[in-house]
Amino acid sequence: MSEINYCPECGGPLVQHVVGGEARGHAFCHRCKEACSDYPRVVVTVFVACGDRLLWVQRDLQPQRGKWAIPGGFLEEGETLAEGAARELQEEAGILLPPGALHLYMTGSITFINQMYVGFRALVTTDHCKPGTESMACGFFSRGDCPWSDLAYPQVNDSIRQAYRDLEGGRFDVWQAEMTERHYELRTVSQGRSDP
Repeated sequence: MSEINYCPECGGPLVQHVVGGEARGHAFCHRCKEACSDYPRVVVTVFVACGDRLLWVQRDLQPQRGKWAIPGGFLEEGETLAEGAARELQEEAGILLPPGALHLYMTGSITFINQMYVGFRALVTTDHCKPGTESMACGFFSRGDCPWSDLAYPQVNDSIRQAYRDLEGGRFDVWQAEMTERHYELRTVSQGRSDP
């Protein structure tokens, strides 16, 4: 756990963060109701496709409880990026994929919340999924059926729309996003491959 003992925002005492009954490797402030660390947090996500649909989970945790998001969460101590993404996928949607089945898809920084993220993509042949302890529901949605008005993080909608475009086109480049309070940029950093 972090060496800091008090929240830099409100000065409240920090405790070890427990999510779904599992102790995490960072602190939590009960006053702010936020995880707290003195370094940028790494978020790992997985864009899982079945046909022309992407997997979504309905969050059962704050922030944004009840809203829909791409499966993902914070990287834990001792995990590789792909291991963390595979763990989050299993925890939130009950889909077990080995880390080697995940392909690098998007990276980025979100400066206004002190986070960086790494997104992977994967293909599955069945739409079987089951919400875990951190999710109310989960399911695969086409672009037209996606609950756009009820998304947890609309700030990243451009990245999600790009994922749908890539899925529909069958070609997946690797993308880099930079998000600040005033600016959003998504650009291709390498040519990807077409999937069957």
